[in-house]
Amino acid sequence: MGAMAATTTGAFPAITAQAATVEIPGLGNFDVPDAFAPQVQQFNEAVKDFQEGPGLTVGANPSIGNENGFSLPGLLGQQKQQGVGDIALEAAATKVGAQYSWGASGPFSFDCSGLVQWAYKQAGIELPRTSFEQSHVGAPVAFENLIPGDIVITNGGGHVGIYAGDGKLLNAVQSGTPVSYTNLKADQVVTARRVMA
Repeated sequence: MGAMAATTTGAFPAITAQAATVEIPGLGNFDVPDAFAPQVQQFNEAVKDFQEGPGLTVGANPSIGNENGFSLPGLLGQQKQQGVGDIALEAAATKVGAQYSWGASGPFSFDCSGLVQWAYKQAGIELPRTSFEQSHVGAPVAFENLIPGDIVITNGGGHVGIYAGDGKLLNAVQSGTPVSYTNLKADQVVTARRVMA
């Protein structure tokens, strides 16, 4: 395990580079800093043991945490299928700090419905332009059932944002206030909507 290379460049010897090689079936070999050698060795042995197990095979795309008991905890983190709301929320989060401008729909400034429309467009969903029109898309959601990515209409129907979780709304609030997270309470909500692909 590991690779070592040293050459001379000019008057100074090159620095010795050491790396441990992670062998991932179906993907290839990857060099990582030698400081991770014990973890790499443990991983490579686990993969080898799994491949040599009775009746078990690893295809070109082995599943993580499959029914055969082979898992790679913490290696790739918790994998979750992303919905359009998740993608829209992530897109909108990249615009925190962008300036509010009435009638703007990005990519450098936004009004409230322009931000929501732009964010969902990044997720492949075309939404109507105004908060009133957006209050009729998707399926209605009760406040207690909100999940990050849901569209939330407030201010008597005149304002819209994207629910960010933990009682926060990601929105373009008003002139002079950049795109930001604000607190959200149940009594502020006119309607909330969930858009699915």
